[in-house]
Amino acid sequence: MDAVTAEAKAEDRFSDMRRIPGGVFVMGSDSHYPEEAPSHRAAVDAFWIDRAPVTNRQFREFVKATGHVTFAEKVPKAEDYPGALPHMLYAGSLVFTPPAKQVSTKNWSQWWSFLRGANWRRPYGPKSNMNGLWDHPVVHLAYADAAAYAQWAGKDLPTEAEWEFAARAGLEGAEFSWGDEFTPGGVHMANTWQGIFPAENLLTDGFARTSPVGAFPPNAYDVVDMIGNVWEWTADWWSEKHQADAAKACCIPQNPRGGAEADSFDNCTPEIRIARKVLKGGSHLCAPNYCRRYRPAARHAEPVDTSTSHVGFRCVIRG
Repeated sequence: MDAVTAEAKAEDRFSDMRRIPGGVFVMGSDSHYPEEAPSHRAAVDAFWIDRAPVTNRQFREFVKATGHVTFAEKVPKAEDYPGALPHMLYAGSLVFTPPAKQVSTKNWSQWWSFLRGANWRRPYGPKSNMNGLWDHPVVHLAYADAAAYAQWAGKDLPTEAEWEFAARAGLEGAEFSWGDEFTPGGVHMANTWQGIFPAENLLTDGFARTSPVGAFPPNAYDVVDMIGNVWEWTADWWSEKHQADAAKACCIPQNPRGGAEADSFDNCTPEIRIARKVLKGGSHLCAPNYCRRYRPAARHAEPVDTSTSHVGFRCVIRG
């Protein structure tokens, strides 16, 4: 590769990215879910962020170039899941499957199904395909899959602070990425759920599941789909709450990294300790009656070995 070609390849990394200015902002919220609190000041340096989540088309290029096999396409190893019955160890992923009638929102297993053969190529199960979905966000990726793509692209995954700063787009204190009204003038600003989750989907925004990236208006930084459509992986380990403001203004955290690996385990079973990362942005499954997390401050813990039909990612370049 000659110098000119190498330079062109390096510059190509910035295509379809937007420059985000550095600055100090109020991160988190004291008005919603407890894990968003306390609101606190944080600072980030300037960086570049993908204008949209990584699409199926883009991820296909990565797979063609590297031969990468995603977590959902691999049969789990028995030693990684002690106590699991052999017939339960098969390649697959979690797919949203709406119940036939309204059910309690306290039991997520009523609408999530672990489908054999579901993966990024076949997002709704083994009989599905990519027809009409190439410009939708890629889904069914575990954290390692997103990190591998970012490394191949010469980029990184965003920290929670970088992600939230980009999503807020300078609207200090606004509830949403576009202001304080969820549907200003009756216009849907993001792909979310309309109706009573999980059985009633009114589809007034036009989409039952994911939408093509850019189907909704960009924020003030000209970045799209920061809210709704798919949750997005960040590089930060999960913590149950934010750290409070430093006592002195001179001590505002600069480029903070959240959580510590030792404190980020999902202890739902005593035999298995699975580290969790922070997801941001909410998804097309977020509804007023359930998971009201279509806001920049919202956050969610996701085990690193989990892939689902509503989680994707985007990348950053720092400096």
